[in-house]
Amino acid sequence: MRYLHTMVRIKDLEPSLRFYCDALGLKEIRRMENEKGRFTLIFLAAPEDEERARNEKAPMIELTYNWDPEDYGSARNFGHLAFVVDDIYATCARLQAAGVTINRPPRDGYMAFVRSPDLVSIELLQKGAPLPPQEPWASMPNTGTW
Repeated sequence: MRYLHTMVRIKDLEPSLRFYCDALGLKEIRRMENEKGRFTLIFLAAPEDEERARNEKAPMIELTYNWDPEDYGSARNFGHLAFVVDDIYATCARLQAAGVTINRPPRDGYMAFVRSPDLVSIELLQKGAPLPPQEPWASMPNTGTW
């Protein structure tokens, strides 16, 4: 398993970039705008991690700017931790055997979500290409939220 990124929702793009980039000194690695989903993702890395982040896409902070205003309160601004795993199905099976609820099963062979005991969302992503759909995951419904 390898750490990928932490996602943080932001209310206002420019002040956030001034804080994270200008004040804190993080470097913008890449940006993705999704018009259909009405959001912008900006991936940032610490200066000493910049080369590794550009080559391996990790470790980074993912700033998520939703174009439509939303009040995140005091906790909704933090999104999730993300890890890439060698085998998404084996990882989910191991977690499930340990009593962890698979909130978003890896139906697509690529992505799953679980939550920590403190309700922190954890995104698990398959390393490389998605695995072929496999039961019981392919037909397993979502459980709760993540």
